[in-house]
Amino acid sequence: MPALSSRIPFSSLGEKEILALAIAAEEEDGRIYRTYAERLATDYPRSAAMFDAMAQEEDEHRRRLIEHFRARFGETIPLIRRADVAGFYRRRPVWLVANLSLERIRGEAASMESEARNFYEKAASRTSDAATRKLLGDLAVAEGEHLATADRLEAELLPQGAREEEAAAEHRRFLLTYVQPGLAGLMDGSVSTLAPIFAAAFATHDTWQTFLVGLAAAIGAGISMGFTEAASDDGALTGRGSPLKRGIASGVMTAAGGLGHALPYLVPHFWTATSIAIVIVFIELWTIAWIQKRYMDTSFWRAALQVVLGGSLVFAAGILIGSA
Repeated sequence: MPALSSRIPFSSLGEKEILALAIAAEEEDGRIYRTYAERLATDYPRSAAMFDAMAQEEDEHRRRLIEHFRARFGETIPLIRRADVAGFYRRRPVWLVANLSLERIRGEAASMESEARNFYEKAASRTSDAATRKLLGDLAVAEGEHLATADRLEAELLPQGAREEEAAAEHRRFLLTYVQPGLAGLMDGSVSTLAPIFAAAFATHDTWQTFLVGLAAAIGAGISMGFTEAASDDGALTGRGSPLKRGIASGVMTAAGGLGHALPYLVPHFWTATSIAIVIVFIELWTIAWIQKRYMDTSFWRAALQVVLGGSLVFAAGILIGSA
């Protein structure tokens, strides 16, 4: 991409360059909408159909622009892109937007239409040829109407039942990609590190050494859980989503769970640090129980019994081993 200083001021563009820029912009927007459609086709077929329809609208705009350019300037269209023009709106990279939620993608599409309308209005104001000005003005109106068109397509292709199905599928994907691996990591990090941390604490009564043991246990567990989750399956058959995202969610939450009761041992006074760590342990365990109830539809008291009882047993084991 050209450096900012090498970009062409929009005010210096002639009508030929403005038309070429509009053609390139419509081509890019059509590709973006088709990429959205392809990305959503498997899980959200009705939304994919909506973006396919929007891509066809962009193709029609591009066709009208090319016909007008050919009539005025001939067959050779200059190569000029958004990135070449200072102050021109830029689209987010498709690879970045494609990883957003369904609602965020729809919002991005609405933003694209609004920006395109602003461009055509500005471009029309800079042209003196009547036919070119009319075409650009018409396209500005059309881009403004695309928001209403998108609403119409959404109503036609996404009736309430379909929207609810897609929302349920989006929620399920969120659970499988982030919540489930993250919860498993938090449970493992919070529970499995209890024994080594409190065993080290009561064996040495040295807060710094205990912190180092806890730090090593938490980071080691995070790396292990992250790689294990990422390697467990690629998500293609199970629908659990990107292995990288699942691995990061699991690894980060595992390390966070272990660090929660390791960090208090940065306090130099042993019993103060231990008291803080114990309070944090019980906060962690009850938080895990709440997450299970909130996202996994598990009875709160059942989750509390499983997590708090199990964690308490590991916690007690660590203290007994360290005190032996």
